[in-house]
Amino acid sequence: MSDLIQKAKLANATTTALATKSTEQKNQALKLLANELRKQKDYIMTENNRDIVNGRNNGLHESLIDRLILNEQRIADMADALIQLTDLKDPIGEIMEEWTRPNGLKIQKARVPIGVVGMIYEARPNVTIDAASLCLKTGNAVLLRGSSSAIYSNTALVKVIHDALKQSDLPEDAVQLIEDTSRETASQMFKLNEYLDVLIPRGGKKLIDTVVANASVPVLETGAGNCHLFIDESANKDMAIEIAINAKTQRPSVCNAIETILVERNWAESHLAALIQALQDANVEIHGDSITVSKGNHIIKATEEDYETEYLDHIVAIKVVDSVQEAIDHINQYGTNHSESIISENDGHVVSFMNEVDAAAVYHNASTRFTDGFEFGFGAEIGISTQKLHARGPMGLEALTSTKYLLYGNGQMK
Repeated sequence: MSDLIQKAKLANATTTALATKSTEQKNQALKLLANELRKQKDYIMTENNRDIVNGRNNGLHESLIDRLILNEQRIADMADALIQLTDLKDPIGEIMEEWTRPNGLKIQKARVPIGVVGMIYEARPNVTIDAASLCLKTGNAVLLRGSSSAIYSNTALVKVIHDALKQSDLPEDAVQLIEDTSRETASQMFKLNEYLDVLIPRGGKKLIDTVVANASVPVLETGAGNCHLFIDESANKDMAIEIAINAKTQRPSVCNAIETILVERNWAESHLAALIQALQDANVEIHGDSITVSKGNHIIKATEEDYETEYLDHIVAIKVVDSVQEAIDHINQYGTNHSESIISENDGHVVSFMNEVDAAAVYHNASTRFTDGFEFGFGAEIGISTQKLHARGPMGLEALTSTKYLLYGNGQMK
């Protein structure tokens, strides 16, 4: 029996026990995990450093190295997020609807765990904790398959999870890590319908497309983040520039960072040069259309590919547009249905943008960096869904539930 099948069976075998655990038992396990993260931070950072050294030796881009790093602050943040998660309402067992039929049959619609969640993700070891904690809180088991670039970090984190679960009332086998990171094993995981109830890919477009195209297990599709900022003609200059800098540079390696800035022509005439200068002062490389190139120095002429690219780096594309409708059309053509923002004081333009842009999160006068489970108050996220079925946007606890109808009668047969 392969390691993959063995671990999938172990995870699957815990689902009945997990589904019956109380909120108090699940929260206690999360608190124990937070304590173990803090207690074992030096061990985690030592193992994480092995991945970082290997990544740099293998030429891994610095934006991916940033995603990979687990420093003392990030570990503390993960522990804090676990405590926040214990404060959130447990959705399991919630009666969403109930009614009584004319024959006296009482029907309830209740939230229940999905079962076993399969996670396939790239160089983001924090996903190991996010996925495990959200699944445990919702009574789900999880089968984790990270990338080879984070194998030491993920192995260390799962050891810490198991150390915590051994002290709890939850089954240790509820969290499993596939240590074989080969493509062959991943392909086998796509087909584990017997043991997995849903598969969630979290990473770049290539990974997500591969899973969606090849999995027979139902997929909860997360999306790449080719996100846009549209600066309308009525936009406040200082606000627009400050939001652009934040959304591009605060952490450019994540999916909710902007990759293209669309600027209305009249605003561009007055303020585009200042925006360009601010971006360049923040060490952002600019790829722009002909108008953008004419407004500054050291700007690379943009190609069609630039508007399709999720840079995940200190690079941004800029395009001047004639109207809010042109901006909406551009976003709906090139965007990945993730996060889009308009900076505007024109109520009509804001309404059009909010209603017509096809994305999981649409912002007005705010940075796209808020598309995040923690920022939404979810404690963490298992991914950001850009599809339209089951869940959309940051996926917290409710996204990891299914429903069950409970019917109560007193002898009804028709």
